[in-house]
Amino acid sequence: MAGIPRRRDERGSAVVDFVLVATILVPLFLGILQVGLFLYVRNTVTAAASEGAHYAAVLNRAPADGEARTRDLIDGVVTDGLIDSVSAEATDIDGQPGVQVTVEAHMPPLGLWGPGISFSVQGHAVKETGE
Repeated sequence: MAGIPRRRDERGSAVVDFVLVATILVPLFLGILQVGLFLYVRNTVTAAASEGAHYAAVLNRAPADGEARTRDLIDGVVTDGLIDSVSAEATDIDGQPGVQVTVEAHMPPLGLWGPGISFSVQGHAVKETGE
C-alpha cells in the first residue's frame, strides 16, 4: 500500500470554522440589531413629540397639555428608563406663536462594549388663533 496517498484527518475543523465565522457574524448581527432598535425608538419618540406639539397648539390648550400628551404616547411604547425628560414651551415659529415639545432620551449599548447613545428630538406646531 505504499502507492496510495493518505488523506489528512479533518476531524475538529468544523469547530474552528464555526468560531472564525461566528467572531465576524455575531458582532455584525448585534450592530444591525442595535441600529434598528435605535431607529425605532427615535422615530417613535419623534412622532410622539410632534403629536404632543400639535395637541398643545389647539386653541385653549397650554404647552403643559402637549407635554402630558407626549408622555402618554411614549408611555405605551417605549420604556420609561430610556426617556430622560419631556418638556414643552411656547415659542416663535417664523413670526407666529407656536409650541415646541422636546424629548431627551438615551439608548444603552446592546452588547458588552461601546457607549450608550444620548439624543434629543423636537416637535413643533404653530398655535391656533381665534381669529
